[in-house]
Amino acid sequence: MNVQEKKRLTGRIAAENIKLMAVPRLPDGVVERVIALGDPTGVISDTMDELGIPCGVIGASVLRPTIPGKTIAGPALTVRNILQRIDPLKGARDHVNRMAEFEAHNLAQPGDVLVIQGVPNVSNMGGNSAQTGKRQGEVGAIVEGGVRDVGHSRAVGYPVWASDITPVTGKWRLETIEINGPIVIGGVQIHPGDLVVADDTGVCFIPRDDIMKVLEAAEKKARSEAQRVQAIDSGLSVPDVLRSGE
Repeated sequence: MNVQEKKRLTGRIAAENIKLMAVPRLPDGVVERVIALGDPTGVISDTMDELGIPCGVIGASVLRPTIPGKTIAGPALTVRNILQRIDPLKGARDHVNRMAEFEAHNLAQPGDVLVIQGVPNVSNMGGNSAQTGKRQGEVGAIVEGGVRDVGHSRAVGYPVWASDITPVTGKWRLETIEINGPIVIGGVQIHPGDLVVADDTGVCFIPRDDIMKVLEAAEKKARSEAQRVQAIDSGLSVPDVLRSGE
């Protein structure tokens, strides 16, 4: 019996378009260590620059958080959507719904972050979708494209970082063509299992093979920054502050 036979699928997308039934798990303790960085995306962005890892960062002016003050980290569970090639009003009349993010929720493991390469100006997920993701143990979602029912997702404590907020449904307008394959958001390529980190400042995507290297260097940088903050609070002169933490 193969893995797909063990998991009862929704049928919203052809099984052959699900590239992985479960995303790779992160090493133990990674999420807790990332959250302990404080405001992690800034220090991770600097660290990736210094390690020569191509920029995997998108600012909050592009992917805006729906719940300010939230910080999340977890492995990417990926979805790729495209526009349907039919008239949406005819699709609505005929109930032609090809959205399949619910299949991704169905496959989710606790701690996953849903990451959608989506369609702009229409909703790639709504309130019931967010509530299902929350129930499945997802820590949140990153969506290049529209989302809706933000009050619902806020009410259930499911944070979303999205490029658009719109009431326009995607049901008759978009089609999910792949789950857990590579996607591209804001010029950043993301693979399932890559580490996603999001906070008020933006979103970072760390390639799976670089996670531990980036985390260890980020922790060292965060300790240095903490020393500098302490120097500021202690009243040191600006030149001495700049020398602290070096």
